[in-house]
Amino acid sequence: MLNALWLGFFLVAAASACAQWLIGGQDQVFSAMVQALFSMARLSVEVMVLLFGSLTLWLGFLRIAEKAGLVEWLARMLGPLFARLMPGVPRGHPALGLITLNFAANGLGLDNAATPMGLKAMRALQELNPEPGTATNAQILFLVLNASSLTLLPVSIFMYRLQQGAPDPTLVFLPILLATSASTLAGLLAVALVQRLPLLSPVVLAYLLPLGLGLAALMAFLATLTSAALAQFSSLLGNLTLFALILLFLLLGAWRRVGVYDSFVEGAKEGFEVAKNLLPYLVAMLCAVGVLRASGALDYALQGIRWAVQTLGMDTRFVDALPTALVKPFSASAARAMLIETMQSQGVDSFAALVAATVQGSTETTFYVLAVYFGAVGVQRARHAVPCALAAELAGVVAAIVVCYQFFG
Repeated sequence: MLNALWLGFFLVAAASACAQWLIGGQDQVFSAMVQALFSMARLSVEVMVLLFGSLTLWLGFLRIAEKAGLVEWLARMLGPLFARLMPGVPRGHPALGLITLNFAANGLGLDNAATPMGLKAMRALQELNPEPGTATNAQILFLVLNASSLTLLPVSIFMYRLQQGAPDPTLVFLPILLATSASTLAGLLAVALVQRLPLLSPVVLAYLLPLGLGLAALMAFLATLTSAALAQFSSLLGNLTLFALILLFLLLGAWRRVGVYDSFVEGAKEGFEVAKNLLPYLVAMLCAVGVLRASGALDYALQGIRWAVQTLGMDTRFVDALPTALVKPFSASAARAMLIETMQSQGVDSFAALVAATVQGSTETTFYVLAVYFGAVGVQRARHAVPCALAAELAGVVAAIVVCYQFFG
C-alpha cells in the first residue's frame, strides 16, 4: 500500500504539472516542484530535531513509569477490553498501558507527549509482530485511532483564532468536539468492519458506554462556561495534567525504589535511537507530499469540488474551507497556513473560517502519522490502515461541515 501510495503521489503530481504547463502555459511549475523536494527534505531534518528532544524527554519519563509498574497496571485494568479489540495482544502486555497513555495525551492536546508515548506503544506492538514488515491488526487499530485525532481541548485552535482577532476564540469548541468524536467513531467502525471486531460485546460496551457518557458530561459542563473561562480552563487543564503526569511518574518511581535518574537516562537513550531511524521515512513521505502540493493537484481538486457542488445546486460557502481539509492529511504546517490564510482573506468569523477551524481541530495529518509510526518500527506493508484512516479523516471533514451549518449556517 505505501509503495503504491508514494508512487501515486509523484504520478499525480507529474500529470498535474504537465496540465499546468501544456494547457496553462505555466512552465515554472517544474521549478516549484524541484524546490519543494529540497524544502521538504530540509523540513524533514527540522522535524527530526524537534523529535529528538521530545522523544528523549518523554521516553525517559516513560521508562520510569514502566519500572514503577504504572504501565503494567494500566495494561491489567484494560485487559478485558483490549482482549476483544486487539486479540493478538496478550493480556497485561505493556503496549496496552502505553496505548492508554497515548490516547489520554492526545485527548488533552498534549502533542509533545502523545507522539513519544505512541511510538513506544508501536514498538511494543512490533515485538508481537510475526511479520515485521507487515502491520498487524493491533497496530492498524492503534494507528487509525491515533490518526482520528480525538481532541477534547483544542487549545491551539483557540490560539489561532485569538491571534486573528476573534472576539470569541472558543466559538468552535463544541463543533470541534462533535466533529472529532465522529472522526474517531468512524475510524473505530471502519477497522472493526474489516477486522470483524465484536463492538457489541457486553465487555466492550461496559468500557465504551461509561466513556461516552463521561465525554457527554464534560461537553455539557464546558458548554456552560464563558469564552474566557473556557480558554483559561483549557490551558490550565492541559498544562496541569502534563506536569501532574510527570510528577506521578517520579513519585511513583521513588516510592517503588526505582533509580529515577538512571531510568530516565536509559529511556532517553532509547528515544535517541528511535528518532534517528525515522529520518528516511519522513524524507520519503514529506517530499512526495511537497511535490504533490507544488504541482497544483490540490488546486485542481478544489476546482472540481466547487463545480460539482454548484452543479448539484448546493450551497458552496464551505468550499472555501476545503484547502485546509485537502492538505491536512499531508502536512500540519500547510493546513495551519491554509487556516490562517482563510481567516485573513474571508474574516476570522466567516463561515469558511469557522469550518476550516473545525476541520483543523477534528482531523489529523494521516500520512505524517503513518510515516512516523510505521517508519519507527520498519513496517512497509500497511494493509488496510490507509483506507481506514482516510475514512476517519473524511468523516471528520464531513461532520465539521454539517455541524458548522447547524451552528453557524
